[in-house]
Amino acid sequence: MGMTLTQKILAAHAGVPGVRAGQLIEAGLDIVLGNDITTPVAINEFEKAGFTGVFDKKRIAIVLDHFVPNKDIKSAAQSKQCRTFANQYDILHFYDVGRMGIEHALLPEQGIVTAGDCIIGADSHTCTYGALGAFSTGVGSTDMAAGMATGKAWFKVPSAIRFVLKGSLPARVSGKDLILSIIGQIGVDGALYKSMEFTGPGVASLTMDDRLCICNMAIEAGAKNGIFPVDDVTRAYLKGRSTRPPQEFTPDPDAEYEKTIEFDLSALVPTVSWPHLPENTHPATEGNDIALDQVVIGSCTNGRLSDMEAAYEILKGRHIAKGVRGIIIPATMAVYRECIQRGWATAFIDAGCIVSTPTCGPCLGGYMGVLAAGERCISTTNRNFVGRMGHTESEVYLASPATAAASALTGHITDPRMV
Repeated sequence: MGMTLTQKILAAHAGVPGVRAGQLIEAGLDIVLGNDITTPVAINEFEKAGFTGVFDKKRIAIVLDHFVPNKDIKSAAQSKQCRTFANQYDILHFYDVGRMGIEHALLPEQGIVTAGDCIIGADSHTCTYGALGAFSTGVGSTDMAAGMATGKAWFKVPSAIRFVLKGSLPARVSGKDLILSIIGQIGVDGALYKSMEFTGPGVASLTMDDRLCICNMAIEAGAKNGIFPVDDVTRAYLKGRSTRPPQEFTPDPDAEYEKTIEFDLSALVPTVSWPHLPENTHPATEGNDIALDQVVIGSCTNGRLSDMEAAYEILKGRHIAKGVRGIIIPATMAVYRECIQRGWATAFIDAGCIVSTPTCGPCLGGYMGVLAAGERCISTTNRNFVGRMGHTESEVYLASPATAAASALTGHITDPRMV
């Protein structure tokens, strides 16, 4: 029996001719990633194990993005520990205030990850990089520590679900609406420890930003990873950007999939996940009676330039509803700068929003948008669990940037095609 795309990459990195679902392997790593919350734990484990060096200072990335600029003494101590470690081992890809961005937007933008890679990160949304045709998955901080020291990690080879995409997305419908629709159909455990492999003629119509968003939320269906094939869109994105030569893998014609699910992109509508699970999806048109207190546009899921543009096209020359707090967070400094140069940041401010330096802050209820009891937020982030953005009696609704921006204008959940 042939191998899936994910299995091909894992076999190559394990140095074996083939692998099968359920097999335990040790694979070489191309990149090991951590952030300001998970890296200190990994450093503690690294030192406890007696490691005295890293496997490759060019293959480790440490991005301070969750609580930076530091929000309190604890976050300052965590960042200081990361800085000390990065200086001690001369970590090449270390990103601090002024250079940093939200990790899963920053690494692709900077060309640190590329096609064919095997990547681990001490953050569950590390699965984002499957958009580039890489195997990428989240791990615990202990695995990060071992990965930094040895350049290797153990994996159980996942089985796969194939998603065949057809058609193309309608206006003001994006990759976020697709992945929310998929999770709404299969559930938050519908791909538990499986690879979500996207294929079909509709893939070509998806931008790289769409693909990054889709793979980012594969974990919200319980998946080990999400992955797209390398095509002309991928090659164009990587050209002049990738810091290492990409490797292209393709699944075997007789690869085995647990199931195949088809999606007609042209039939999708703006979609919103209601509290308190990403699988609780509804068309945006059903939310007219849901009043909002806050809108967040940003995160590792939807903070890229095209996301900012989608918000700008709706907010320009308008003002958000009275009583709504609008928070817009470009995901990287490059995106932030581009928003300023294009006049989008001014348009956001004129619309009544604040524009923040890159941070994960509000996504996990850390800072820059924590919710009080009884408050509702529509957000372009990736999780809406109980208490995710603040008080356990608050509510988070997940949506695309277009839907979030349209909802900011009206003060209730709004289909962006209606404004």
